[in-house]
Amino acid sequence: MIGYLKWLSTALVLTGIMLTNFNFYPLNIFIHGLGAFGWALAGYLSSDRAILTNFGLQIPLFLLGYINLLQ
Repeated sequence: MIGYLKWLSTALVLTGIMLTNFNFYPLNIFIHGLGAFGWALAGYLSSDRAILTNFGLQIPLFLLGYINLLQ
């Protein structure tokens, strides 16, 4: 299950990066944010603190983007 989560999250992160490069805002932050959340969850489930730290710290940054979108 974790393997599928990692691959799905990778696809979401890469899609989010591609959407950013093509300036598809705000869709890019939602897609990339889902990928980051998936990777953080995978890091938590597999007790991989490096992955959890990397992607877990991205989640508040995406939340700032969501809040900025609402203003």
